[in-house]
Amino acid sequence: MKFLAPFAAATLGALLLAGPASAASWTVDTAHSKLGFTGSQSGAAFSGTFTRWDAAIDFDPANPATGHATVTIDMASAKTGDVQKDQSLPEADWFSIKAFPKAVFEATTFKSKGGNQYEAVGTLTIRGIKKDVVLPFTLDVAGGKAHAVGKLDLVRTDYGVGQGAWGDGKMVALNVGVTVDLTATTK
Repeated sequence: MKFLAPFAAATLGALLLAGPASAASWTVDTAHSKLGFTGSQSGAAFSGTFTRWDAAIDFDPANPATGHATVTIDMASAKTGDVQKDQSLPEADWFSIKAFPKAVFEATTFKSKGGNQYEAVGTLTIRGIKKDVVLPFTLDVAGGKAHAVGKLDLVRTDYGVGQGAWGDGKMVALNVGVTVDLTATTK
């Protein structure tokens, strides 16, 4: 019983949101942040997290187009709490971590959607497959701290995740979500 999961990445990150106010670099507080994924297997929803990832974020809410973020996700760190899923994810049919140990989300620009709503526009690379993505997120900034929450919906097979018998979506749904909940401070 294998499953899909990340999209992380993202990683991806996965991806990842941007930090907050004042055209600055932001330091993500990984102890109070979460990069996760959601999916469905045999009709039952599941979720997981990536326990090892790194983010470099430059973002100014007043000038989002100049922002940039890179999130690198250690795909071997995917955990669901289900032994069978956790053992299957690193395998060749899923993340193939021996060949592709990392997933990368790179936001090359950000767009304001009004209020505290933004989009991170960039690429997500999983299993060596790079695709354009847009990660919608909310951002709240106060006193040099930022909190960003977003979700990127993906089709796992677009990235080669869930091959062989897992490729048709009968056992494990093709649609997955990458969830981001980040807390950051200015450097």
